[in-house]
Amino acid sequence: MKKNPINETTYDYQFLKNKLKEIGDSGTEDDKIRLHRAISWLKCTEENENNPDIKFISLWIAFNACYAHDDAHLESFTEKQHFKDFILKLVKHDTQELFFNILWKKFSGPIRTLIENQYADKYFWVAQRENHQNWERSFKSTIEKGSRYLANQEVDKLLEIVLDRLYTVRNQLLHGGATYKSKVNRAQVKDAGNILSFLMPVIINIMIENIDDDWGPIKYPVIS
Repeated sequence: MKKNPINETTYDYQFLKNKLKEIGDSGTEDDKIRLHRAISWLKCTEENENNPDIKFISLWIAFNACYAHDDAHLESFTEKQHFKDFILKLVKHDTQELFFNILWKKFSGPIRTLIENQYADKYFWVAQRENHQNWERSFKSTIEKGSRYLANQEVDKLLEIVLDRLYTVRNQLLHGGATYKSKVNRAQVKDAGNILSFLMPVIINIMIENIDDDWGPIKYPVIS
């Protein structure tokens, strides 16, 4: 079993599956289902460790299982209050400061690279479609904010930017904007997958440990 360099505990599929079973009657059925779904996609990630495309897609599905809220309908989820509340709740419950360790000690370099990658900026692609250059001002502003949040250790705000960038990579893959195993933009897909592979198990673990919190109604509930 691989050692997690951030924490002695390895938050892998089997560990989280067993931990979810141990909660017994705590939490709602909705939250148990959402976490069961997320953990199942972590297993897919572990089975496709050497396939950057499948790895990242599986991790994003796991994230969506955790985050998706039946009242959240907007495509641009980072502009919704629900998303900010979700991040704030995770950070508040992160008593071991695992997000801090991931963002500053493990992935500060790749995170800077991701934030500074114009191909991971949603406004860059909007500008290509609408043929204008106004995206550069917003892009530079986001880079400055990311550097400031990184320097000031503002975890929740930095996580918002990181996940916004990851969301653009997600869109490119899932909307058919990339070739499977393409050599183009491989770095951003690999970095995105590696960053999310450390974030997702921590997110799931925090939600299991705080199962009695209100994580909202799930999308596509199980119908008997």
